[in-house]
Amino acid sequence: MARKFSSKPSSSIQISKPIFAYVLLFLDAILVSLIIAYVPYTKIDWDAYMSQVSGFVERERDYGNLKGDTGPLVYPAGFLYVYSAIQYVTGGEVYPAQILFGILYILNLGIILFIYIKANVIPWWALSLLCLSKRVHSIFILRLFNDCFAMTLLHAAVALILCRRWHLGLIIFSGAVSIKMNVLLYAPPLLLLMLKGMSISGVISALASAAFVQVLLGLPFLLSYPVAYISKAFNLGRVFIHFWSVNFKFVPEEVFVSKEFACCLLIVHLLLLVVFAHYRWCKHEGGLIQFLHSRVAAMKLRNAITSSFSLNQNSNLRFLTQEHIVTTLFVGNFIGIVCARSLHYQFYSWYFYSLPLLLWKTPFPTLLRLILFVGVEACWNIFPSNVYSSSVLFCIHLVILCGLWISPSENPYVDTKPSNRNKRK
Repeated sequence: MARKFSSKPSSSIQISKPIFAYVLLFLDAILVSLIIAYVPYTKIDWDAYMSQVSGFVERERDYGNLKGDTGPLVYPAGFLYVYSAIQYVTGGEVYPAQILFGILYILNLGIILFIYIKANVIPWWALSLLCLSKRVHSIFILRLFNDCFAMTLLHAAVALILCRRWHLGLIIFSGAVSIKMNVLLYAPPLLLLMLKGMSISGVISALASAAFVQVLLGLPFLLSYPVAYISKAFNLGRVFIHFWSVNFKFVPEEVFVSKEFACCLLIVHLLLLVVFAHYRWCKHEGGLIQFLHSRVAAMKLRNAITSSFSLNQNSNLRFLTQEHIVTTLFVGNFIGIVCARSLHYQFYSWYFYSLPLLLWKTPFPTLLRLILFVGVEACWNIFPSNVYSSSVLFCIHLVILCGLWISPSENPYVDTKPSNRNKRK
């Protein structure tokens, strides 16, 4: 049977993407080993993590008393479970922790390569871009940030959703949120995809599963000091230090830390999400309003209570294409990155792995895509960030966002539902 190709970039030399992905994993594993062996470790948050975890291990349940060198604990309970396990395995020593994070890096890269192969947006050679970030290698192997675990779980959730394992994907997504809340940037596009790809009752049960994970992980703290836990672990009003930010460094500090500036960015963020949802992500359905109206109408036509566990109610749903799922999630997160008041250096891991796909979703020529990719990486490797590097990074982000806006929309639905014919002998 002839394979149907989309209008994706092609090359005169064609190499199997899975084979090339395995080669990349092998080569990057060697690079990770060399970094651990020869590049000095930089101590930033590790001691603070271990201090916070030690308090938890010693049965302290008041979040206000879990502190480290960098201040009080500000991450949800999943962080404590993960780093307690790391402390137990490594004894709190950096070198074995680096080995563990090196394994995590390769695992995360493998998941990302799986996502890119499934989405099938970029050419085979561009997969190598996913291995070329000096800063991301440093974040994983030389800094040991909790962002690494959060993003690995997030990418695992995306991979599960691509395999149409929505409920399990939402559970893993919730686990990622429990380590660091930046993962919530994916929540708006994820909810929209759930409404498009699942029944209403399926959406409700998946969200309930995700909420249950949060309650279960936070239960020791919710039962003892609930106010302290919720106010510390889910504090959305924190103000980051202007000096350490890579984003909006060109904004005067008094403006940067003001509530007015934060509110303006939040409004722009929400407006961009609505505009992209209406004109891009729901274009095939006639816009966001018409799509939501159709889902409400469908909900009224069935008895939600009696059909909650019925498989038949999925019969009228169409399967989402893997390209549409990945694009919607990555663009939604990128919008949050563009509007983030503060981006510390470890926050680069929040969106680096989405950059090649985002760039190839734009209508730009390949040379410009590569220039933009190198530009972003260069800005993130300037320390400390300054007015010029921050301004350039912001302009590059805007160029990519504009390119995503003017790019052709992908077909959100597969032509036919997958069948079991290929399983029959």
